[in-house]
Amino acid sequence: MEAFLTATALVAIAEIGDKTQLLSFVLAARLRKPWAIIAGILVATVLNHALAGSVGVWLAQLIAPHWLPWITGGVFVVFGLWALHPDSLDEDPTIHPAGAFVTTTIAFFIAEMGDKTQFATVALGAQFQGALFAVVMGTSLGMMLANVPAVLVGEKLAARLPLKYIRWLAATVFIATGVVTMLGTPEFPADPR
Repeated sequence: MEAFLTATALVAIAEIGDKTQLLSFVLAARLRKPWAIIAGILVATVLNHALAGSVGVWLAQLIAPHWLPWITGGVFVVFGLWALHPDSLDEDPTIHPAGAFVTTTIAFFIAEMGDKTQFATVALGAQFQGALFAVVMGTSLGMMLANVPAVLVGEKLAARLPLKYIRWLAATVFIATGVVTMLGTPEFPADPR
C-alpha cells in the first residue's frame, strides 16, 4: 500500500502544470470528446508507466543494494529541482484520422517519454521493486487525478490554479521523498512493555 500511495501522491502533485497536463488542455479544446480523451490518457499512461516501472525494477537489480537508496533518493531530489521549472508543449499534437482516442493515446504516450513523471515512475519502480503493479497503478491514478479535471473543466481550471505554489509543493514533496529514501525512515525504539 505504501508504494501505491506514494506513487499516487507524487505523480498527482508533479503532474499539475506538467507538459502532459498542458497536452490534456489542448486535446480537450481541439477534439471535444472528453471520454475518448480520458480513455486515451489512461491507456497511454498505464502502458508508459508499466514500461518505466519495469525499467526501474531492472535497473535496481543492477545496483548494489546499499547504493540503491542513495541513488533513488538523489534522483528524487533532482526531480524536485526539475519540478520548479515550468513546462511547455513543444508543438500541437497531430490529429490522427482514427479519432480522439487514438490521437490521445499516441500523443500522450509520446509526450510522457522523458517526462519527469516517467522518470519518477522509473525511480519508484527501483525503490519498490516487489510492488511494480502497485507503483504502476499508483502513478496511473496520479496522472488521472491531475488530467481528468483538465479534460473536463479545461483551461478555466488552469487559470485559477496557483501553479507557482503547486510547483513549489511538488518540489518539496519530491525532495522530502528523496531525503527520506536516502536516510531511511526513522526507527522508533521498541515499546518497553
